[in-house]
Amino acid sequence: MTRPVERTGIFQLAGEARGQALVFSQPLSFWGGIDAETGEITDHSHPGLGQNVAGRILVMPSGRGSSSSSSVLAEAIRRGTAPAGILLERPDPILAVGAIVAEFLYDIRMPLVVCDIAGIASGDKIMIGVGEDGEAVIRKV
Repeated sequence: MTRPVERTGIFQLAGEARGQALVFSQPLSFWGGIDAETGEITDHSHPGLGQNVAGRILVMPSGRGSSSSSSVLAEAIRRGTAPAGILLERPDPILAVGAIVAEFLYDIRMPLVVCDIAGIASGDKIMIGVGEDGEAVIRKV
């Protein structure tokens, strides 16, 4: 029997989301790695090539690359092609800026959480919520 995923984390941008996990062991750059119009992964060197992040809970060790990733993420959030939420092992200021800008400009919030990602598999249904003390609560549902 599989143990349910339940853990807490630290919000880089607070919010709530539900979606199917899309898990990668290597970081993904939004600049040149994601098509903001569709949410499709376009980075030919990434194992997720051809998969789509839209509406998913993207799980990876960290973001990768260019500061322009923040603008691509903000645009994807605006278009509705971004992940529903992102779980990272390490804080990523570039992705945080993109999520914060989207919230400020478009009033759309996409939670970005730093937490232990071990035990989360692609296809798991994940819920990100806000705990009583303001911490991120991540559950497999």
